[in-house]
Amino acid sequence: MSSIDPSILIKAQSWLDGNIDQDTKASIKKLIAENPTELVDSFYQDLEFGTGGLRGLMGVGTNRMNVYTIGMATQGLANYLLKCFPGEEISVAITHDCRINNTLFATTTANVFTANGIKVFYFREMRPTPMLSFAVRHFGCKSGVMITASHNPKEYNGYKAYWDDGAQVVAPHDTNIIKEVQKITSFDQVNWNKNDSLFHYIEEDFDAIYLEKVKALSLSPAANQANKNMPIVFSPIHGASGKMVPAGLKAFGFENINIVKEQAEPDGTFPTVIYPNPEEAEALTLSLKLGKEVGAELVLACDPDGDRYAAAVPNGSGEFELLNGNQTGTLLTYYLLSRWKEAGKLDGKQFMVNTIVTTELIDEIAKGFGVKCFSVLTGFKNIAAIIRDLEGKETFIGGGEESYGYLIGDFVRDKDGVSACAMVAELVAYYKTQGKTVFDVLAEIYGKFEFYKESLISVTKKGKDGAEQIQALMMDFRLNPPKSMNGVEVVKIVDVKESTITYPATGKTEKLNMDKSNVMQFYLADGSKISARPSGTEPKIKYYFSVHTPLSNPADYRRTENDLIEKLEGLKRYFS
Repeated sequence: MSSIDPSILIKAQSWLDGNIDQDTKASIKKLIAENPTELVDSFYQDLEFGTGGLRGLMGVGTNRMNVYTIGMATQGLANYLLKCFPGEEISVAITHDCRINNTLFATTTANVFTANGIKVFYFREMRPTPMLSFAVRHFGCKSGVMITASHNPKEYNGYKAYWDDGAQVVAPHDTNIIKEVQKITSFDQVNWNKNDSLFHYIEEDFDAIYLEKVKALSLSPAANQANKNMPIVFSPIHGASGKMVPAGLKAFGFENINIVKEQAEPDGTFPTVIYPNPEEAEALTLSLKLGKEVGAELVLACDPDGDRYAAAVPNGSGEFELLNGNQTGTLLTYYLLSRWKEAGKLDGKQFMVNTIVTTELIDEIAKGFGVKCFSVLTGFKNIAAIIRDLEGKETFIGGGEESYGYLIGDFVRDKDGVSACAMVAELVAYYKTQGKTVFDVLAEIYGKFEFYKESLISVTKKGKDGAEQIQALMMDFRLNPPKSMNGVEVVKIVDVKESTITYPATGKTEKLNMDKSNVMQFYLADGSKISARPSGTEPKIKYYFSVHTPLSNPADYRRTENDLIEKLEGLKRYFS
């Protein structure tokens, strides 16, 4: 014990002396006796209530997800709601996905809210994140909480906080809530005495209300009807979308939906995958296997909380090809704007939104259709903020981010894997009626706007030491910016944290008009773009790569793609 930092032992002892359950106390004593490294990671800091809420490993301690850290966070949020809406009836919507302890964490959250006189709309069963966002608006709630760690490994859980517009909290509420949460320094400051009379359960009939909104998004019902028997495979990857995505597909008119049985049941241990993340090809192994068996024309999967989606389509060579988030975002943007234009609905009062690490091809497509496209910081709350600012003035068509998240329409204010899956199926059916494959459409897009190709490296660095290493990497980029990458000159550097744009050749600098964030972007002489960003939800630093070149002949699709992949690999080697 003597080798452990005394400040860590003091924090651990405060828990042992506090009014907590005996199992938690026993776990802390075991860490002190047997695992000092884990003890340090569990107590060296308080689990940060960031701008999106909480996310972290489950376990005992101040730096872990448990009923005590959740109770304290909820008390802080409750205090802030009571300050913001004095004398008003305040209600909050709550649901969860499939993760371990999710019912416990969701009921703990609900209990603390009701103990503070706040009414809770509590989903009777688990439901995907977009339905929580919709419920906040539908029931006129002042806030909402989704218990989920999204696509993180099974050891994680999280607590997403929403505001009254159905979006995750943004300024000034984000920092103000954090201040209130930081004031809760003891379990004794939490009101644990639940009030059962303030519980209102959201039943299954709410599903139909949400699905009517999804159904209204359809732009090509005739194409869907003509291809209603098109074989589609879907996997919820053991998560909360197992009921709602098939229902959304059926609402669009698709009937031949094949569910991956091994991944159909909710299970927070995610027994069939290494990571429950549709960005990882491994997570779709069973989906692609079933796709081959049934001759699927589209394979879809969602992450555990159903806000992210992935798609794969036959590539004409007897294999399925996974489409990344930039490709599906590109296809959805092109399809939506094409159909809006054909319907004569584009009048200059529509807009799209994407993030600064998402393919710039989406910006180019929007520009080609005469539609504004806003570029915002990573995080769907920033997309939702633009929607809120323009509500009643202009119409949001769609938008998303490269991490497999997309939103169509504005009745939800977060990523919506349910409606995105339905719309991807519709675009496949629509272009099929025109005799086009997905790759024909991509070639058409690339021919008009250039061939863009992106890639990503995620470097995991866990624990206290890992967090320090990530910060050191970002600091080094600022103090010693690269002059070239892969033999190509760096011509522009954007530092979002310092709000500067620098042109190395001349030393000229400009002011960047964007909220601050710990992101560095490097633009090369050949048009390549590289972004470095520590993840806000995982112990990772992420490097985003984007390259592009003209495509003059659709027949050159694969050759041009291979050339771009080679360029991407060169850039990735530079960073690895």
